[in-house]
Amino acid sequence: MKTFERILIKLIAVQFLFLLCSQLFFHKWNVFPELKQLTQYEGVTDQNFTELLETFNAKK
Repeated sequence: MKTFERILIKLIAVQFLFLLCSQLFFHKWNVFPELKQLTQYEGVTDQNFTELLETFNAKK
């Protein structure tokens, strides 16, 4: 069981490192500017919490 736990911890560490590298790759170095434009077009980065709250309040 200890060997399984060691392997699992190593896999988690490797996955975390890949996550950090991919986040750096996509967000800091702006590798795919089309991706950034697409998220702005879709409204993912907008701060539209008031519209969301108004929608939820109207349904009650």
